[in-house]
Amino acid sequence: MLLLVVLVSLVFDYTNGFHDAANAIATAISTRALTPRVALLMAAVMNMLGALLGVQVAKTVSEVITPPSGLHGLTVVAAGVIGAIAWNLITWYFGLPSSSSHALIGGVVGAGLASASSVAWAKVVDKVAIPMVISPIVGFVAAYGVMLAILWIFRKKNPSKVGRRFRIAQTMSAASLALGHGLQDAQKTMGIIVLALVTTGHSDGKGVPWWVIVLCAGALSAGTYAGGWRIMRTLGRKVIEVDPPKGFAAEATASVILYLTAYIWHAPISTTHTITASIMGVGATKRLSAVRWGIAGNIVVAWVLTMPAAAIVAAVVYYIVHFFGA
Repeated sequence: MLLLVVLVSLVFDYTNGFHDAANAIATAISTRALTPRVALLMAAVMNMLGALLGVQVAKTVSEVITPPSGLHGLTVVAAGVIGAIAWNLITWYFGLPSSSSHALIGGVVGAGLASASSVAWAKVVDKVAIPMVISPIVGFVAAYGVMLAILWIFRKKNPSKVGRRFRIAQTMSAASLALGHGLQDAQKTMGIIVLALVTTGHSDGKGVPWWVIVLCAGALSAGTYAGGWRIMRTLGRKVIEVDPPKGFAAEATASVILYLTAYIWHAPISTTHTITASIMGVGATKRLSAVRWGIAGNIVVAWVLTMPAAAIVAAVVYYIVHFFGA
């Protein structure tokens, strides 16, 4: 059962990769800074490297609930991950860039509530709910400011030359964002596997085994290389018309937020929320109507529904499995 939970967690990590691959490279592809295959390969490699850079977020995720010990506890953990996978697949199918991070937290909390496990509500509020609200706001405002600065600094330059230079710069900002995605998102699966190990007495929860880090890094990287073309179209073309300076500003802003929250706040924030809000922020510098608010509204609805929807699916899975004697 433990091996099954580890496998299901790695499947989630894989779906996270192809679901969130668009985060780092959609704008770079839409501005033709990178070709699709080169962009995916770059994102996969940077995801792998980012996953090896820390475990602080993993520790936060592993402490969200305290499930029962043994087989019952593993059932709780597995149900939570399956709930997250289900929501990832639903939003991927409709091309909505929802948060894999919050799907995972929502699934685990839903399974925890269904099983009467102890839920660390203070940690959920402080490390998940508050950052979930703040990070998109910061992304929008900061990206708006960065884009205004770029427009002012290069106001007298030839637009075509500026575009060519930012196309090169965007390669670096996309790589930086992919690194931040690996740093944040691989750790969330690490935290779930550590939770399963603690439940079965194979870990004290104080660290993350090296093999867990390697497996999660590999699964996320493989999923990223598989691509997420539906979501790329939404982020790269449907929210705003993206050019290289806008793409650079959005990616650079989102990258900084990902690094700061991982290393300072140890919070599992959403890469999806952060880059999408940053894209909206740079688009708003042209005029508010430049942002396609209808598409943006659909994305926000998906954000709001993510945690409760994943929680409900996880609770149903737990009840079904528990009913049949797990």
